[in-house]
Amino acid sequence: MSRPLRVLTWHVHGNYLWSLAQIGHEIVLPTKPGRPDGFIGRTPSFPWPDNVVEVPVDRLADEHLDVVLCQTRRNWEVDRHEVLSPEQRALPCAYLEHDPPREAPTDTRHPVDDPRSLVVHVTHFNRLMWDCGEVPTTVVEHGVPGPPPGVRWTGEEERALVVVNNLGTRGRRVGADIVERLRHEVPLDIVGMGSAEVGGLGEVPPPELAAFAARYRLFVHPIRYTSLGLALCEALMLGMPVVGLATTELPTVLEHGRSGLLTTDVDALAGLVRGLLDDPDLAARIGGAGRDVARRRFSLARFRADWDRVLQGLANAGDARHLSGVGPG
Repeated sequence: MSRPLRVLTWHVHGNYLWSLAQIGHEIVLPTKPGRPDGFIGRTPSFPWPDNVVEVPVDRLADEHLDVVLCQTRRNWEVDRHEVLSPEQRALPCAYLEHDPPREAPTDTRHPVDDPRSLVVHVTHFNRLMWDCGEVPTTVVEHGVPGPPPGVRWTGEEERALVVVNNLGTRGRRVGADIVERLRHEVPLDIVGMGSAEVGGLGEVPPPELAAFAARYRLFVHPIRYTSLGLALCEALMLGMPVVGLATTELPTVLEHGRSGLLTTDVDALAGLVRGLLDDPDLAARIGGAGRDVARRRFSLARFRADWDRVLQGLANAGDARHLSGVGPG
């Protein structure tokens, strides 16, 4: 890593922010009284390192910053104009895009319209689907830590686990109907924010999720159309076998029959789950191969290097159009 930078961003996705906090640069989080959405700062859910700092918005204009990192349309269109000084609004700016387009998969124009800025996608699928016009784009894939010391996948609980936040309100996009169908066919538990409302077990604190998940035989990824879930990457790091839908980025990560079990046939999902419930040796082989993939593709070391390249490039060039190796998406 070159010189340390001060990067302003908003608290949008806690798990992703925790990974971002590991890159070594100082992460500046704006806060407002009452901690409204996006301005909640350092939540008690994570053991935040010292390089994640809070700054009240009424003091933000006095802060030295190097890069502004938006993560939502509101950050881009409203928040940065309301809380940053004119000089800060002129700083190099990136937009971290967490999701594929919702309105139309192939014909939605991205809200970032400034070719001096950079859109950073979390998957190549997202970059493929968004129309970013002449705005430069790049991809930084997820980075997740390995399991905590002493935690390893055992799979002794002959049940499947689904980890999805707000399954009931997000509906078909994240596979709510698929989970409901599977629950009647195989033993399955659901965890995540709002999961108790759909008959699940409730939210497991993020630092405790790996140890909680490790005893389940397998992880089910029922999502039709979002980015690759961090919970999925963390399950793979555990050596936990995955049964999932062969959609969006997942087919580029796992190979069916070797490092995961993938299908687009909803009638086949329950059979794939049963196959791992009934054969712990097969589950261990699939999970071990998936873990090898995750260690190569989703390591924090690779994540840190990619983000350092992006942030240093922006800070040094001041304009994303001059970044080497980053082109229109």
